[in-house]
Amino acid sequence: MASTAIESATPIMHMDRPAKEGIVDWLTTVDHKKIGIMYGLVSLFYLIVGGIEALLVRLQLAVPDGTILDGEFYNGMVTMHATTLVFLVVMPLTAGFANYLLPLQIGARDVAFPRLNSFSLWMFVFGSLIINASLFIGDGAPSAGWFGYAPLTSSEFAHSGVDFWFAGLTALAISSMVAGTNFIVTVLNLRAPGMTLMRMPVLTWMIFIIQFLLAFSFPPIVVGLILLGFDRMFGTVFYEVSMGGDPQLWQHLFWLFGHPEVYVLILPSMGMVSEILPVFSRKPLFGQSFVVFSGIFIGFVGFGVWAHHMFTAGMGPLADAAFATTTAIIAVPTGVKIFNWLATLWKGQIRFDTPMLWALSFIPMFTIGGLSGIMLASPPLDIQVHDSYFVVAHFHYVLVGGSLVGLFAGLYFWFPKVTGRMLNETMGKAHFWLFTIGFNLTFFPMHFLGQHGMPRRIYTYPSDAGWDTLNMVCTIGVFFMVAGVAIFFYNMATSYSNGRVAGPDPWDASTLEWITSSPPPVYNFEFTPEVRSDRPLWDHKHTEGMKIVAPTEPEEFHMPSPSWIPFIVSLMVAFILVGLLLIPVNPTVGAGLMIANALGIIISAYKWVTQPV
Repeated sequence: MASTAIESATPIMHMDRPAKEGIVDWLTTVDHKKIGIMYGLVSLFYLIVGGIEALLVRLQLAVPDGTILDGEFYNGMVTMHATTLVFLVVMPLTAGFANYLLPLQIGARDVAFPRLNSFSLWMFVFGSLIINASLFIGDGAPSAGWFGYAPLTSSEFAHSGVDFWFAGLTALAISSMVAGTNFIVTVLNLRAPGMTLMRMPVLTWMIFIIQFLLAFSFPPIVVGLILLGFDRMFGTVFYEVSMGGDPQLWQHLFWLFGHPEVYVLILPSMGMVSEILPVFSRKPLFGQSFVVFSGIFIGFVGFGVWAHHMFTAGMGPLADAAFATTTAIIAVPTGVKIFNWLATLWKGQIRFDTPMLWALSFIPMFTIGGLSGIMLASPPLDIQVHDSYFVVAHFHYVLVGGSLVGLFAGLYFWFPKVTGRMLNETMGKAHFWLFTIGFNLTFFPMHFLGQHGMPRRIYTYPSDAGWDTLNMVCTIGVFFMVAGVAIFFYNMATSYSNGRVAGPDPWDASTLEWITSSPPPVYNFEFTPEVRSDRPLWDHKHTEGMKIVAPTEPEEFHMPSPSWIPFIVSLMVAFILVGLLLIPVNPTVGAGLMIANALGIIISAYKWVTQPV
């Protein structure tokens, strides 16, 4: 393996306020790497929570006439499982990768707005706590489904768990919109010299694209959540059809967010696969520009397909035909990526390390989900299988077989960079095979359950329905997945302290993050690298005349200082949402809490803008 070492003078770093030790350091940090690690750790914790919720659901459905959960608690578990996996696992884990890797991949020392980055993290943490507080406070978990369709969320049919749900999602929306703006500015302004947009790594491109999706898709759902809050807290009738409201308004607002959200979840995993396959095939990514432009196309057209979730809502044949067409069109750039990946593998010198196994698994798993998605693009077929287990199978092949499998590939690939240690390969392969076998045992039979008429979101079924054998197979598969994920967590815990030392570039990779030490220093790079190709580190190691050369004099730069302000402001925003939740119980206390924290935010904002970064 060619050496990545570059002799450089010791950099001169300035920081107005040095970091404190211990927990204070983590609460006040604005270092993008520490923020990325915290995003990752919190999301992996919620992976356990969401897995427990899924296990309870499958235990209830393992046999006919199940009695483990009652109907209300079952609906709560289904709602919380979906909410947890989408908003508290896949999205923040993607945000963790984006925070940690994007500045490193573009040769930057940090993001454009470090304090805003910290604020985004803590808004996510507090939002997740608000959502899950309903499990322990009040009437229990929300049970209206993760999609929150009206009138299921109205005060007439839903208890206070829905209040926690919409308040927590509002906090998460604030977090995502802030982060989206931050990363867009970072990519446009902080790239290393010579790194044109088309020289950026594919992962950076996919992260860049989803920031626009976050910035433009979250406002509709925020509007919908605000209207829902007014209906529940103040007696308005935006979604009450008997009073002139329109429950279908929520569907449009939700899916205007919900379908771009699917691409927010899947595009980063596509970017990770696009980074991993070339490394373990010993070849450049085939048609890299096509992969990038197909991602841009997906992001753009993704805003025009939302109503294919509403073919049964009575929009009429013209609207159905239009959204069926756009849904079919968006399959084209997805197919382009798949063929690019296959061409990359063709005649490559393939190594089957654990990251490569996950990346290879992503291709057929996501393809199965994509093919069933094309089937659902046909209104006549969609009407037949709508709200059946066929749709459950499709959704999970895309978001587990696609997004989560891609994230596992990324975790195994970049764990050495974050920790300086290699994960154990034997345990990694055990995790892969158990999870892959269990995943297909669980979700592939659901295609047939849906074809045989099993509806979604039922908590029990009769013994003469003919669904018992396949449901038992689905439940057995979950235990394989649980065993695999348990091995993964054990592998991470033991490898972090005792794993083989990784070195800066254990995979012989091609992008800039591997030129730094593992883990990187607080300032990322000892000097700002000059980029002359789309594979700068590979060309530095293997191509004459393309070396990355360090300057003769030490580089002098300023790093942002730790700050309590983002944590305090995010906490105050969370208390405003808590005050809103108290309005139906005690209007005086709730309003007082909201006003006091709003004033606190104004004071803190002044401190934010006047205190040096």
